[in-house]
Amino acid sequence: VFALIVFACLVGEGYTNLPKSSQLFCIFNHNEDACRYGIGIGILAFLACIFFFMVDIYFPQISNATDRKYLVLADLGFSGLWTFLWFIGFCFLTNQWSWTRAEDVRVGADSARAAITFSFFSIFSW
Repeated sequence: VFALIVFACLVGEGYTNLPKSSQLFCIFNHNEDACRYGIGIGILAFLACIFFFMVDIYFPQISNATDRKYLVLADLGFSGLWTFLWFIGFCFLTNQWSWTRAEDVRVGADSARAAITFSFFSIFSW
């Protein structure tokens, strides 16, 4: 759920434009990589959650103990990796938000703060 919130905040209001220009830019200090990183890990986290949820559903039907072991280790390893990536994302988004000028943000400040907040919550949920 947190990954969807981060993704939705960045896609919905993470890009904005100046009144005199039609070109969109990322709300996080005009750094496109910040928005791309948040959107990327949000989408991949959501897809991974769906995959591991399906694995959990079919887990009792897997009779081979070796396959079960590898699935559990893959889940554990992925969760550890994604915890680290959410921590990096939180630090990156927070850093870029702190360098963002107030006059560049007319719409989307609440979405940017929500993306930062839920990326922080994602560290603990993973």
